Amino acid sequence: MGVGLNVRSQMVDEVRDVLLKIPEATTGAFADRLRVAQRVFTYGVGREGLVLRGFCMRLFHLGLDAHVVGDMTTPHLGPGDLLVTSSGPGYFSTVAALMGVARASDGKVTMLTANPGAELPGKADDVIVIPGQTMATGGGERASIQPMGSLYEQAMWLYLDYVVLRLAHRLGKSFADMSRRHTNLE
Repeated sequence: MGVGLNVRSQMVDEVRDVLLKIPEATTGAFADRLRVAQRVFTYGVGREGLVLRGFCMRLFHLGLDAHVVGDMTTPHLGPGDLLVTSSGPGYFSTVAALMGVARASDGKVTMLTANPGAELPGKADDVIVIPGQTMATGGGERASIQPMGSLYEQAMWLYLDYVVLRLAHRLGKSFADMSRRHTNLE
């Protein structure tokens, strides 16, 4: 396969098509859950985890009490807290274990996934479907020209940045407010 402008345009179109399939009501409800949570914890594996780390940083920039699961300073999750996790294919054992901890601690769970009919999304309080090809989408016809879960991960990144914009508006935060919370230790 030759890689050029046509492939780049196809990639952009793929991500755009996935993003436009996510209902606005879903986004508004998610922004509200984030706004009222005492603390927000994020967790994902692989590239999904990298996306959620970036999302957690933006939540912190908005002034939310946000933490990445596994960091040394991550506090105890409890009532009023929200775990935001991702399992594009619908199941990862570490995500299942952390969902169990959140549930046992009276926390809430929001899951991003491309496979809402899988086991883990059925155990979440809220599910956000990002209908892009994941690593588990295999065999037969592929929905994306990109490898493995790239489409899901890219759409997830842009979707979560959109959620941050919606949340910033609801919180009355400007980009200058967010910049003041950015680290100066870089």
